Amino acid sequence: MLLNSLLEASEHTTDVVKWISLGAVFLLLGVIAVICIKGRRSYDAKHIAAAGLTLALSFALSFIKISPVTYGGSITLASFVPVLIYAYAYGVVDGLLAGTIFGLLNFISGPYILTPFTFILDYLLAFASIGFMGIARKFTKKTTFNVVLGTIGVYLLRFLFHLISGFIYFAEGAIWVTLPGWAVSNAFIYSLIYQLVYIPADCAIATIALYVLAKTKVLEKLIAIVLPKRKKSESSPEQTSESKEEN
Repeated sequence: MLLNSLLEASEHTTDVVKWISLGAVFLLLGVIAVICIKGRRSYDAKHIAAAGLTLALSFALSFIKISPVTYGGSITLASFVPVLIYAYAYGVVDGLLAGTIFGLLNFISGPYILTPFTFILDYLLAFASIGFMGIARKFTKKTTFNVVLGTIGVYLLRFLFHLISGFIYFAEGAIWVTLPGWAVSNAFIYSLIYQLVYIPADCAIATIALYVLAKTKVLEKLIAIVLPKRKKSESSPEQTSESKEEN
């Protein structure tokens, strides 16, 4: 009954989804245009290629998933990892940009919202939190510690945005659908339980993947490939400190 009720509620927002989807497409095109224009000044071909490749990998991995909960929540095969590496290498601004594009791609591939505000929270702000990884390399001189802490930070921000969105989602259910009485009166708790079912597991997969990559030094090699030669020193604080000691 609950599934049928929520599916019926989704029909009420069909027109909204269509317009937002169209707007998301134009927004995505606008973001790409900004990248191209800025590229003439500060972006080189390697930078743009790295962004495209990491986004493509993340988007592809997002389709390898299991869905322990309905209406959008899923555990993916480390889909955040490629864009997290990109954000770690290039910084906060590029991380925010890549995260936003990744969120829009996810929305366009399978739009499901109840209100326009949940679109902003679930597909823009939650994915833009990837930008937090851009400051992780400045935490310490330990790459492994940085990427683990950075990944957890990203997922905490993502969890917060999804939690607020879920609260709005289930609170709206008091008007549009028939939810259990306790869910309507405790929408925040309902949303909290919902997010805890899948986000911690997705975080664990991404964290373990990046930990292994960092521990085996594969991450440093990947960043060295992604970054232009002039920025290689920024990607590996450990190597920088070692070279200074040698001098």
